[in-house]
Amino acid sequence: MANTRARLFEGSDDIDLSVFKPKETPDRMAPPAEQVKVVSESANFRSREPTNDASAALAPPQKALKPKRQPRTHRTGRNVQFNVKASQDAVDTFYRISDEQEWVLGETLERALAALERELKGQGHC
Repeated sequence: MANTRARLFEGSDDIDLSVFKPKETPDRMAPPAEQVKVVSESANFRSREPTNDASAALAPPQKALKPKRQPRTHRTGRNVQFNVKASQDAVDTFYRISDEQEWVLGETLERALAALERELKGQGHC
């Protein structure tokens, strides 16, 4: 048994593709465009067509977005990624502390863990 793949277009000389062409006349069974528009608007479908209204393009977004943080690229030898789900307040506090102390994020995490271990040892948990 040969280890070859079946050829997709093998014997494609006999395939008739003439049926795939643009319509010459509109579809008589299709509803009029006005009726489609009324039905779609009543069902709250939004048009994907561009609008000519320049003010719509300049309108502020619905939800105010937070400013993006600057990328943090540092060569520290830390090469393991650690992802956790946290509240927005916790993440904001983490970044604020890192920024205030001018620490990279990995250093902030290591210092926070060391502080937690010290606290737990003081309580007799570790």
